[in-house]
Amino acid sequence: MTAQTLTLTLTVHILAFDGVEALDFAGPYEVFTTATRMHQRLAPAPAAPLFDVRAVAADNQPVRARAGLRLLPELDFHTAPRCDVLIVPGGVVDGALACPRTLAWLRKQSALAQITASVCTGAFLLAEAGVLTDQEVTTHWEDLADLQRRYPALRVTDRQRWVDGERLVTSAGISAGIDMSLHLVARLGGQALAERTARQMDYAWQAA
Repeated sequence: MTAQTLTLTLTVHILAFDGVEALDFAGPYEVFTTATRMHQRLAPAPAAPLFDVRAVAADNQPVRARAGLRLLPELDFHTAPRCDVLIVPGGVVDGALACPRTLAWLRKQSALAQITASVCTGAFLLAEAGVLTDQEVTTHWEDLADLQRRYPALRVTDRQRWVDGERLVTSAGISAGIDMSLHLVARLGGQALAERTARQMDYAWQAA
């Protein structure tokens, strides 16, 4: 789906789990919600929201981020419908990696989504779920070697802040996840909207 054919609101689900890196989660959340505000502000007539952004966790209990921030998810694995864009943040992913429910939900949602994207060590979750198999991917610089060791069929690269494989997109850590999210806004809503979103956020977007 391109910016020219986009007529309906796209749903964006961002996974939340204990140990999630707060900015891996909040960066994409801010990009997609700000893009929606900018889209409505710039539209010549009242427009439907461009993105409907929701936090999803295994259940509806508060999630404690890596540094202690508490997040309250809006949906759980049972109530979350299919989404158009699935974002998988990183952080301390050991618990999520060992959770069969989380991996099963990722497999199910990714199979139905137009785009599945990871930030930082979120790539480990997608690889463990079997979503990432043998494609070129990236992650946080500190975890590149471990990702390659654990999933040797992947082609792990340190040459790009994000790798766009059309349906599957991976990024390096924190700020690279914001850059990647702006890239996805450009794909889905147009380059001008992505640039306006970055400007509204006072963010120096590294667009390549």
